[in-house]
Amino acid sequence: MEKPLSEFKPDECGMVVKVGGEGRIRRRLFDMGITPGAVVTMRKAAPLGDPVEVRLRGYELTLRKSEAACVIVSEEDAE
Repeated sequence: MEKPLSEFKPDECGMVVKVGGEGRIRRRLFDMGITPGAVVTMRKAAPLGDPVEVRLRGYELTLRKSEAACVIVSEEDAE
């Protein structure tokens, strides 16, 4: 099942399938290591849901919820 990273709950993990967004946002996500095939784990979200913290490629990364919504993740492929 594929869904945006912004909809993940803490401790859910999956594999990045697609990175959306336009221009600068998409480039920024790629520069931070969010690329198709990368395994990402939702660590936690702020009390109001923005920002979110994820673990990716051995480090923690904080994203705005709008940025996380651009990342489509598949839950089945996370191993």
